[in-house]
Amino acid sequence: MSTKIHKTAIIHESAQLDKDVEIGPYVVIGENVKIGAGTSVGPHSIIEFSEIGKNNQFTGHAFIGMPPQDYKYHGEPTRLVMGDSNIVREGVSLHRGSPLTGITTIGSGCMFMCNSHVGHDGHIGSNIIMVNSAVAAGHVTIEDKAIISGLVAIHQFTRVGTLAMLSGGAMANQDIVPYCTARGDRAKPVTLNLIGLKRNGVTLESIKSIKHVFKTLFFGGYLMTEAIARLKTEKLSPEAMHMVEFCEKSKRGVARPRRSAVQAAEE
Repeated sequence: MSTKIHKTAIIHESAQLDKDVEIGPYVVIGENVKIGAGTSVGPHSIIEFSEIGKNNQFTGHAFIGMPPQDYKYHGEPTRLVMGDSNIVREGVSLHRGSPLTGITTIGSGCMFMCNSHVGHDGHIGSNIIMVNSAVAAGHVTIEDKAIISGLVAIHQFTRVGTLAMLSGGAMANQDIVPYCTARGDRAKPVTLNLIGLKRNGVTLESIKSIKHVFKTLFFGGYLMTEAIARLKTEKLSPEAMHMVEFCEKSKRGVARPRRSAVQAAEE
């Protein structure tokens, strides 16, 4: 198959379109864009300063690689880089990097539902779902297989760990540890995402190790630094050790569960 470009589309002369790319009506492909094979771009979308992988689907009215919403930005040559097989629905905005890092990155296999947003300098992993109107501010990191529910807001520089789930309407202003479900204004973990762990093939032995880390970090009576040092001397599963290292690298602080959440770690 050959590339299909609608007669009303506007394509910058510097754009590189691979085979089988489909460009719909009234699409604008700006400068310094590279789009991989099998990708389709729906009506009225704008893409600029972006490298897009293979087999991505932009339904329409998507805005990709737009300038960062940052007063410090003055036209510097920054970029957005996206992997393969992502689904980008109507009204989604994914902004390119600011001068601070120069790049926004998005993995593969993600779904960005209607009106979701990723701000400048974000680092979004693979197989992530951002539900309608979920927003990640600048410099947010979301690790693989996280689920960001509808109307969630993530504060700038906050991290969300792998297989974490933020419930609808949550406002996250501190790091959300991997493998947990968090909710609320100033979101806090309320339980471990046991269903998500099992569905993703995490062994029962590793889940037991994760539970031990969760209880030690938050309910062992230690300072966070003491709990981390203690856990790093133990034999933990790779998944459980990732939780420890995630907390160790936190700069904004880790959101702590309320006392009632210890029950979830004991189930």
